[in-house]
Amino acid sequence: MLHSLAHLLIQAVALECGYAATAISERVYAGAAGHGILLYTGTPGSEGTLGGLVAVGKRIEHYLATALELGRLCSNDPICAQHRPDDRHEERFLHGAACHGCLLIAEPSCERRNELLDRALVVATVDELGAEFFVDP
Repeated sequence: MLHSLAHLLIQAVALECGYAATAISERVYAGAAGHGILLYTGTPGSEGTLGGLVAVGKRIEHYLATALELGRLCSNDPICAQHRPDDRHEERFLHGAACHGCLLIAEPSCERRNELLDRALVVATVDELGAEFFVDP
């Protein structure tokens, strides 16, 4: 869930702050001490300034709401939302509701090679599995 949320946050930040999505990388922390997501930039030049991401952090609620909205619908739905990782015919065993239209980002930005992603773990999708962490009120 955290990995999928990190990808949605990268896309939300890239849409509004002027960074290219390829300039933002992720680090997901999950353990007994707690859980967290770190977004950072390590590219040189105008897209490598940390100050821009610090400003994003001051409006994290806005970007989180945008990320959740992005996760609700994919341009490839209902096909994307109905994907089952255990379907032997598709051979995408490490993906749930995830494709290039919604969750997959540039390989250098993702620490886990775009594996173990599923929008349905973050928000409700058109398939309505009931597995989402963020429930609409």
